[in-house]
Order: sequence, then structure tokens, then C-alpha cells
Amino acid sequence: MESKELAMQIAKLLDSKKATRVKVLKVRDLTVLADYFVIASGTSSTHVKSLAEEVEFSMKEKEVSPIRTEGFKTQNWFILDYGHVIVHVFSPDARDYYDLDHLWADGEEVAMEFEEA
Repeated sequence: MESKELAMQIAKLLDSKKATRVKVLKVRDLTVLADYFVIASGTSSTHVKSLAEEVEFSMKEKEVSPIRTEGFKTQNWFILDYGHVIVHVFSPDARDYYDLDHLWADGEEVAMEFEEA
């Protein structure tokens, strides 16, 4: 699966599960870490955890497993690393504190192709 397609599928899934502030950033030209970051927030620590678990479960059903995961102990910031796509799911406070949106502001925000016009 191409990295953009994977990022968009994950963003669509997060949106369907009521994640807030879902954003896909193309960072390929800025870093060797990944081609895309998917950034989203949950409304509570329980919601954040369930969003991360849902992404992992749904992608495994498509035979796509993360290389690494982080955050399942803290439940404030989950990271699911799919190689060319890194998914960040934050609690609202953690998202504001770490401010990846600002840190990676030079990344190109990808239009959410699944949104209604």
C-alpha cells in the first residue's frame, strides 16, 4: 500500500471514530522519518486509547502492522509507526503541549479526500 493511501485510510478511520482535529501532513521533503504524519486528538484518555487500538486493529485486518508502537502505558500520546506513515493520537492537553502542528508547520497539509465539500 502506498504511503499516501495508508495515511488517508488511517485519517478516514480516525474521523469515523470521532477523533478531533484530524490532520495529514506530508513531511517527506523535511525528514527521513516518514513520508506522512497523521495527527489526531481524542476527547479523553479512554477515547485516545480506543482510537489508537482501532487504528492498529483495522490496519492489521488489512495485513499492515506497525513497526513500533508507543504510549500504551501513558495514554496521553500514542504513536503507531508504519514506516512511511507515523500516526500520532493525542489527548487534547498533550497535543497542545507538544504542538506537532506548529513544529511541522513546514509540512504540506494534505486535503482530506473523504470530507464532504
